[in-house]
Amino acid sequence: MKSKIAIIDYGMGNTFSIQSALKNVGLESVITFKEMEIINSKAIILPGVGAFPKAMEKIKKKKIDKIILQANRDNKMIIGICLGMQLLFEKSYENVTTKGLGLLKGKVVNFNNDNKIKKFNVGWNKINLNFKNKDQNLKKLDKKYMYFIHSYQVIVNEKNIETSTSKFDSVTFTSSVKKKNIIGYQFHPEKSSKNGLLIYKSIKKLFSS
Repeated sequence: MKSKIAIIDYGMGNTFSIQSALKNVGLESVITFKEMEIINSKAIILPGVGAFPKAMEKIKKKKIDKIILQANRDNKMIIGICLGMQLLFEKSYENVTTKGLGLLKGKVVNFNNDNKIKKFNVGWNKINLNFKNKDQNLKKLDKKYMYFIHSYQVIVNEKNIETSTSKFDSVTFTSSVKKKNIIGYQFHPEKSSKNGLLIYKSIKKLFSS
């Protein structure tokens, strides 16, 4: 029975914070890297804190990449958070060029396109919704503040998947995406107080409708 959300455990995510937020809104979850628990879940959350190359190394070592690709073929909801969102794309230039999961078209680059100097976007920042490309989970959150912590940004190839943007220094960057069953949030809903919990409440409604 598909009763739980699978929070993917590959060793580089704030899994317990996400599980606590889900519990707060009444969603059951399991922190796991086991294939059957992931395949039999109602949705997948791919978290991430740290560097893209190391994350992909750990994901491949546990063969989680193959499980996620199969889940996508099964049209299961896949939600990437922070680094987890970046991993959904084709490649990253963080430290070394590294292939991602390739579920979305685009690349991950440094904010100033200079890998020798890192700029960190840390703290609260507004998200500006793209009302042409809607994510129902964000519908009440235009111009609301979310919590970010990242030094790399996603450059999307398909602008129609971009559901919100935010600004850091002089750079306007993609802060969320959605394509069919795939959703990505560059910010951390689980660290974004009541605004972040609204996202998880909305996800809960999707499963009960």
